[in-house]
Amino acid sequence: MKQLIIINGPAGIGKTTVSKKLYQSLERSVWLDGDWCWMMNPWVITEENKKMVESNIVYLLRNYLSNSTFDYIIFNWVLHREEIMQRLLNSISDFEFRLTPITLTCSAEALRERMLLDHRTDDQIETSCYRQRLYEEMETYKIDTTKMNVDETIMEIMEQIYS
Repeated sequence: MKQLIIINGPAGIGKTTVSKKLYQSLERSVWLDGDWCWMMNPWVITEENKKMVESNIVYLLRNYLSNSTFDYIIFNWVLHREEIMQRLLNSISDFEFRLTPITLTCSAEALRERMLLDHRTDDQIETSCYRQRLYEEMETYKIDTTKMNVDETIMEIMEQIYS
């Protein structure tokens, strides 16, 4: 059975870095970074653009789930609200797959450091630190990456994938 691995967490926490290495570690896998669907200039958050981005994500997930080439679909995105995740999952509910939802967390200090190294703005850092609390209530497996490197994080994710 196919496995959909969703990796969420606040902006700047390392979802893209972890997902890139994870997909390279899993044979017969494909990786979708939700941020790719937001690459527009200017970056404008409107209801129309939100609907378009979600529609594009659903389209890609459905195609990956229907493609016999893949056993693992890795999807990472901020996904800071349970209702957004449920809306996406409802759109692919006609497919059979095992869901592995993972939230990456870390201390506020570590998140600030990571975002500064990534040249994020003060507003981006404050928003990301504020949103971190939203993930606590989500029905996902939490991995505190504060003192972990990428390889250690991948090992913990692999434990969830194979459990």
